[in-house]
Amino acid sequence: MIRPMQKDDKPRIKEMMRTFYKSPAVSTDGSEEIFDADIEHCLSGNPYLEGYVFADNDDLCGYAMIAKSFSTEFGKHCIWIEDIYIENNYRGRGFGKEFLDFIDKKYPDCIKRLEVEPENVPAVKLYEKCGFTVLPYTEMKKE
Repeated sequence: MIRPMQKDDKPRIKEMMRTFYKSPAVSTDGSEEIFDADIEHCLSGNPYLEGYVFADNDDLCGYAMIAKSFSTEFGKHCIWIEDIYIENNYRGRGFGKEFLDFIDKKYPDCIKRLEVEPENVPAVKLYEKCGFTVLPYTEMKKE
């Protein structure tokens, strides 16, 4: 089951974020302040960020966050899949595909983008299976 994040989910989501951000799937470590801010923005009705959890009965087994923007490159609204994390013992059970299908249905006219470490082969295979293609350029940032 996929549902929006709720306030009571925060401790469990933070636990998953700590694991996700220390994994090779993410190139930064994050911080408690960032995790708190991200979750609070998801819970506060921020128009640019949405948070979801994946549940197996009452057990939270993953989470995802999407950010909304506009892509001048593609001339349409853009949904950035910022975080998608599923606990090890729940991987391969369809939660990732179910979430990507959910986002496609919720935002059918938007371009969907995400970042993935090339070494994360299972995630790359899932994203390709769901229609994502590699963009041939390097993303840069400034803080």
